[in-house]
Amino acid sequence: MTTLKFTTEHEWLRQEDNGEVTVGITDYAQQQLGDIVYVELPASGARFDAVANLAIIESVKAVGEITMPIAGTVIETNPRLVDEPELVNQDPEGAGWLLRATLDDAGVLETLMDEAAYQLFVASL
Repeated sequence: MTTLKFTTEHEWLRQEDNGEVTVGITDYAQQQLGDIVYVELPASGARFDAVANLAIIESVKAVGEITMPIAGTVIETNPRLVDEPELVNQDPEGAGWLLRATLDDAGVLETLMDEAAYQLFVASL
């Protein structure tokens, strides 16, 4: 069973069986953004540092920057988001994933919130 981890910036990270991590934004984040009209993702092979801006999501009412809490390298971006950015609204923790990456230190995932802790965090906002 794969486990989602969450950041205080409302991103989720899921470690895959092959050690890669899939990244997206939470349902809470997509609700706050509203109807998403554009997603700008980094190129495959792009290297990023921890807390670096990694992607931009534009909605009808806001622009959000996606940051990664862990350094790594982009392996793949979600090709469907080019023509279907609304997938992030429709299925933020499924078909609306943003990218897959390898992490420099996957152990850092353990420092992130699990789903129960994230729900408590969101309830406190």
